[in-house]
Amino acid sequence: MRSRGAISLTLATSPPFPPYPSGPHPPDTPPKMPTTPRDRALGHLAMLGFALVIAGSFSLGSRAANLIAPEALSATRFAIAVMALGAAASVGPGIRRSQLVSPWRYPVLGALLAAYFILMFEALKTTDPVSTGAVFTLTPLLSAGFAWLLLRQVMPPRMAFALTLGAAGAVWVIFKGDAARLAAFDVGRGEAIYFVGVALHALYTPLLRKLNRGEPAVAYSFWTILACLGWALAYAAWTGSLFETDWGALPGIVWVAIFYVALGATALTSFCLQFAAMRLPAGKVMAYGYLTPSVIVLWEGIFAGDWPRETTLLGIGATILAMLLLLKNQETAPA
Repeated sequence: MRSRGAISLTLATSPPFPPYPSGPHPPDTPPKMPTTPRDRALGHLAMLGFALVIAGSFSLGSRAANLIAPEALSATRFAIAVMALGAAASVGPGIRRSQLVSPWRYPVLGALLAAYFILMFEALKTTDPVSTGAVFTLTPLLSAGFAWLLLRQVMPPRMAFALTLGAAGAVWVIFKGDAARLAAFDVGRGEAIYFVGVALHALYTPLLRKLNRGEPAVAYSFWTILACLGWALAYAAWTGSLFETDWGALPGIVWVAIFYVALGATALTSFCLQFAAMRLPAGKVMAYGYLTPSVIVLWEGIFAGDWPRETTLLGIGATILAMLLLLKNQETAPA
């Protein structure tokens, strides 16, 4: 399979979170939110949209990422996303000073998200969309671990088995279904770099729930992405790419990719994560990431004729089975 660069994601249009239970809570204590079957169903729906959009961003981004510096692209996409989220919030819950309780939360979340995207773009200079999508599917297992540390969410045995199965399938895809490469632990530089970014993304997911103080989803997303923009602009200015890019000479595919990841990816998936994280345990929120390699394979095969070897499909099948086990577990265990 040929190596290419790619883009990933993390929008917002939906009702705000249900109200928290009445009464004050300490400013640094995450409030508890009761979830109903309807709440959990909406959480699942949000994460299904997350999986479909993120897979599309890998395939589309792979055709544009080598035509523009990753940090310049990231800063631009976050600027567009901030404007979109600000507009959405203005017609919904609004942007209010009261949402800036414990304002340090947003730079922390923004730093994790910005670092994830920058590391991903750097990694994708030397790897391909399917491999990066496979690395991304390690997120649920890592996220569940961070959720235990931060929220004391304990995994039942079946959930632990499903996450382990999904991780094993992801590792098989990362090594291209080659037992010799796996035995030699011949992991590519791009996959290793992206793994660091994925670990940061996995930490980001439970932190969304821990640091939320009752802000509506759109407003919470706006402040988080605004902080993310600040980090991305600082990095792009430091590298000089923001000023060195010839914006007028960029091919059309670059602008398509920028607006897709800004509106469809950055804004939408950020909202989906935050919406779902308040309704589902962190490990189950990220379970939908297991769909990523499968959809990427389908899109790459249809649009580029780039189908993986048959042995690689075994790993993809394992990730799908893991996702189904997690969803079945959701129906038999409370969120």
